[in-house]
Amino acid sequence: MSGMAAKDLVFITPGPLETETGGYVYDRHLVAGLRDRGWRVDHVAVGESFPEPTSQHMDHAREVLTALGPDQPVIVDGLALGAIDPSIVAQMHAPLWALVHHPLAYEGGLEAWRREKLYATEKANLSRAQGVIVPSSHTRQLVVSEYGIPDSRVHIVTPGVTRPAGQRSPSSPPMIVSVGIIAPRKGHDVLLRALHRIESLPWEAVIVGGVRDEGYRGELVDLREQLGLDSRVEFAGEVSNDEREKLYQRALVFALATRFEGYGMVFDEAMAHGLPIVSCDTGAVGDTVAPGAGVLVPVDDPEAFAAALREVLTNSLTRAAMSEAGLEAADRLRGWDAAAASVGQILLGISEENGDHE
Repeated sequence: MSGMAAKDLVFITPGPLETETGGYVYDRHLVAGLRDRGWRVDHVAVGESFPEPTSQHMDHAREVLTALGPDQPVIVDGLALGAIDPSIVAQMHAPLWALVHHPLAYEGGLEAWRREKLYATEKANLSRAQGVIVPSSHTRQLVVSEYGIPDSRVHIVTPGVTRPAGQRSPSSPPMIVSVGIIAPRKGHDVLLRALHRIESLPWEAVIVGGVRDEGYRGELVDLREQLGLDSRVEFAGEVSNDEREKLYQRALVFALATRFEGYGMVFDEAMAHGLPIVSCDTGAVGDTVAPGAGVLVPVDDPEAFAAALREVLTNSLTRAAMSEAGLEAADRLRGWDAAAASVGQILLGISEENGDHE
C-alpha cells in the first residue's frame, strides 16, 4: 500500500452514526476514538435500508465503493457489507476491512431463502476483505468456521464500556429493563410470555429499542394485549443515552430473551450499573455475561425465563451477589479509547508492516 497517506480511512455504515443501536454505538466510538488518535476518518452513510437495500441505496454503495482508490482503506460495517452485491465489491480498488458485529445470516426469523442469500453474499464479500474485525471470540469462530476466512485475517476488538454517570435508585414497583432492537432475534416475544407467567408479582417492564422489523413490532403489540400486559409493559422505542442511563438507574433487573448475540454490549452496560441479568445461553452471551452476574436459560423457553426472573425479583441475596459479580467484572472492562487504539494498530500493522495485531 505504498503511497497511502498515513492514518487516512473511510468508514462506511448504512445509516447515521447517531443511531442508537449496539452496532452503531460501536462504530460511533471507533470513529471518534480514531479521530482522537490522529486518524483522518471520512464517514459515509450509504443508506438506512440495508440490509434490505433499495436499488437507490445499492447504487449509492456502488458509487462510493468503486470510487475509492487503492490508497484509501475502507472499513464497511457488516450491516451494509453483508447485503452489498458481490459484483460491487469485486470492482473495488480500495483495501477493504469488514466490521462484523454478527453475521446477517444468523439474524433470527429469516426465511430459508433469505438466510441462504445473505450467507452467500456475506461469504463472497468477506473473502475479498483484507481483514475482518469482530467483537468476540464467538463471532471470530463463526467467521472462520462457517465463512471460511483464514484465522490470521480475523481480529477481535471487544467493545469498550461507558461508565455510569450516576447512582442506581430502583423504583417501585421493581422495574425490569430490556434493551434491544425490535426484531425477532432479540426475543421480546419470549420476554412477554415470561412476564405473563409472573404477573402475580409486583413489577413494571420497559423495552427499549428502535424498530428494525415493523411486522414483528405489530406482533409484539398484539401479544402484549392478548396477555393483558398493556398497563405493565412499555415499548419505549429508541431513546437517548441520557434516557437509557436514567432507566438503568431506576431498574432492578436487566432482561433480554435474545436468540443470538455476536457480543451484546448491553450486558456490559448492565453489569457496569450493577444490574442482575436474565438472558439466554446463546452466541457470545455466555462469554460476555460474567460468571455469577446473570442467569442464562435456554433460547425460546418462556417457562425457564420466567423462573429466572422470579428468583431474581424475589431473592434479595441472589440480586446482591449478581450485582457484586457484575460490578467486579465491569471494573475489568476497558474503555472505548482502548478499543479504538486496537483498531488503529490492526490497520497500521497490516497496511504498513504487513503484520497481524489482535
